[in-house]
Amino acid sequence: MPTEQQVYDEFAEQYDRLIEREDYQNNILGAIEKICPLDGLDVVDLGAGTGRLTRLLVSRAGSIKAYDSSAHMLARAEVALQVTGLANWQVGVADHRNVPVSNASADLVISGWSFSYLAVWGGEQWRAQLEEGYREMRRILRPGGTMMLLESLGTGQESPKAPAHLEAFFDWLNEKGFQSNWIRTDYSFNSLMDAAEISSFFFGKEMEEEVLAKNWVILPECTGIWWQKV
Repeated sequence: MPTEQQVYDEFAEQYDRLIEREDYQNNILGAIEKICPLDGLDVVDLGAGTGRLTRLLVSRAGSIKAYDSSAHMLARAEVALQVTGLANWQVGVADHRNVPVSNASADLVISGWSFSYLAVWGGEQWRAQLEEGYREMRRILRPGGTMMLLESLGTGQESPKAPAHLEAFFDWLNEKGFQSNWIRTDYSFNSLMDAAEISSFFFGKEMEEEVLAKNWVILPECTGIWWQKV
């Protein structure tokens, strides 16, 4: 089982194998649009990885710019976006705290399963790191725009339960006045062996054993959505 940092630096293809199986009910797009209708919006996707959200939003947005600190992940995103045949997107290497986008130029700034790393990897300065990223999102947004964050609320959970390492981050979001809700984004695997292999690679041996014990070809997942208008 690689570390999260190793996944982003070395395992983009394997990461795609995982995310392509999540949200088989197609709940994410509808939940986003309920909060912020997408048609014609200028969108910035931060921590875009292999383009999971970018691919989902590109056909609805007026324009979308996808940034990530890992060129390795973005290379796979770019290939996937080229397949769409659309020309309203661009990708670039950038950190959440320093985004090469003009002031007040986006209607929606979104970050999926990524912004929390400012806290998780932030050490003693985690609050300062989050505040820096928050200011950058606000700088980018036009008046009336929306910032939106998606994060896991439990793999193998049928109802939301904050992972222990994200509890302080979620408390910070509440302090900042974000609204929130949650949806199910379950994984659907081709077989039990497929589920065991992929879940073990990303979530560890304990999750693999639970998948096998419960015959989880459908692996429950809860996802939280936090948003704020500016």
